[in-house]
Amino acid sequence: MAQGQVQIQKTEQLLRQTQTVSQQQMLQAAVTELPIQQLVDRVKAEMDDNPALEFNPEDMGYSTPEDVESTDEDEDFATISEREERQSALDDALSNMVMDDGELPVYTPSHQSNGSEQEDRVYGASVTFIDILRQQMGETIMTDRQRQVMEYLIGSLDDDGFLRKSSDNIADELAIYHNVDISAEEIENTVKILHSFDPAGIGARNLRECMLIQIGRREQSVITEWMYKAVSEGYDFFIRKQWAQLAKLLDIDEEDIKVVVDELRRLNPKPGMSVGETEGKSIDSITPDFIVDTADDGTITFSLNSGDIPDLYVSESFLEMMHDYKEGSQLSKQMKEALLYTKRKVEAAQGFIDAIKTRKKTLTITMRAIIQWQKKFFEDGDEASLKPMRLRDIAEKTGLDMSTVSRVNNSKYAQTKWGTFPLKFFFSEGITTTEGEELATRQIKVALKEIIATEDKRRPKSDLQIVKELNDMGYPIARRTVAKYREQLGIPVSRLRR
Repeated sequence: MAQGQVQIQKTEQLLRQTQTVSQQQMLQAAVTELPIQQLVDRVKAEMDDNPALEFNPEDMGYSTPEDVESTDEDEDFATISEREERQSALDDALSNMVMDDGELPVYTPSHQSNGSEQEDRVYGASVTFIDILRQQMGETIMTDRQRQVMEYLIGSLDDDGFLRKSSDNIADELAIYHNVDISAEEIENTVKILHSFDPAGIGARNLRECMLIQIGRREQSVITEWMYKAVSEGYDFFIRKQWAQLAKLLDIDEEDIKVVVDELRRLNPKPGMSVGETEGKSIDSITPDFIVDTADDGTITFSLNSGDIPDLYVSESFLEMMHDYKEGSQLSKQMKEALLYTKRKVEAAQGFIDAIKTRKKTLTITMRAIIQWQKKFFEDGDEASLKPMRLRDIAEKTGLDMSTVSRVNNSKYAQTKWGTFPLKFFFSEGITTTEGEELATRQIKVALKEIIATEDKRRPKSDLQIVKELNDMGYPIARRTVAKYREQLGIPVSRLRR
C-alpha cells in the first residue's frame, strides 16, 4: 500500500426485494397447462407414486373447494394461509366478472367422460393406420401375389408413412421369412400401387419422393410445374433455402419463387402422421377441455370436462398416523423417520389436490372471460364476429397473470355449437380504423377471401384493387398488408389465379 493511503472497510445494509417461485406454485402452473387427457395421466401417475393420495371410485369428478375440508392435522403441515389467499383471489376474480350487457356466462358442473358421453367428446375414430391402408388395398384391383406383397409393404412402413427398405431387401426378406420368391421389379410395381393410396406420399422412400408424389396428385398448372422442377432438379437448393439459385433454375422472379416455396412448404412431410391425426390412429385425438352450449334464446353456458378424474382426498390412515405420532411423548429414531415420510406424502397429496382445484377455478375464470369477450361468435358462429383479443386483454379482465392465461390457452380445446376449436382460435391481433374502431385481423382475412372468391377468374383482382375494396368496406389497410394476409391464406398473386 502506498504511503499516505488508508484502506477503510465498511459494512452496508441493503434492503432488496426478490420474488421466488414456490414448489407449490410450480406444480399449479404445470397442472394448469395440461390438457384434460394429459391431466388424467398425471393424476394416475401421482396416485401410483403417493399412497397418501386416495379417491372414492363411486364419486367421479373434480374436487371442489367445498368438497375437501381441512383437518386439524392439515393445519400443522400445510401452508393453509397461502392456499386460502390464492383461492380468495380467484374467487374475487370470478365474482367480479360480468358481461358487457350485465350478463354472466353460466358455469355448470364438470362433464365426466365416462360411458357413452366419452364417445361423443373424443374426436377421432378407433381406426388404426394399418386399417386405413388395408381398407384401400381391399378396394384396389390386385392379384393375390400383389396383395401378399402389399400386406408386407404396409407392415414395413414407419410411423411417418415412409418405406425405408429397398426392393432388393424386401425381396430377400420375403424369400427368407415367408418363402415367397419374387423379384425386386415385381415389388417395385406393388410399391407404385401403394403410392396411389391416401394420403399422398405414403410409401415414399424419402422426403424428396414424398414431395414429388404429392405434387403429382395436384391439378396441372404453372405453379405445379415449377414445384415439380424445384424438387426434381433443385431439391438441394430447396433444403438449403437457397432461394436465389432456385429462382434462377426455374427462371422466375422473386415474387414467384416465394409462391413456389410457400406451396412446397404446404406439402405433408409425414403422411403417416396425418393419417393418425385424421383417422384417430394416435392417442392425441382431440378431447375438449370445455363444453360450451348456446341455447336458442342466446343463453351461453359452459362446463369443464373432468375426464375420468375421481374426487381426490388425503388418506385417512395417513392422517391418523400423523395424529398418533404427535400424541406420543417420546419418539424413537425409526418412528421419527416414519413420521417424516408420512408428513411428506400427506403434504404432497394435499398440494396436488390444491393444484387440481386451482386449475379448475383458473380455467373457469379464463373461459368465462373468453366467452364474455367473444359473445357474438358463440351466438352466431360467424368467424367474422370474432373481435380482437390478446392474452393481455384476458389477463386484465380476469386479474390473472398473462403467463397463467397463456398456460390455459396452450393445447386446450372448446367444444361449441359451431364446432370444436383450440382456444388459440379465439385470440387475434387487430387494427384500429380512422374512427378509432378496433377490427380483428381475422375479420379482414374473411373479407379478403370473399373478395377473391367472387372475382372474375378471367380478370383476377390485383392487390391494389383489393385494397380499394377493403377500404370501401371499412378496412383501412395498406397494399403490403393485403399481400401479407393473402400469403398467410395461401392465395397466389393475381396472375397465377387465372
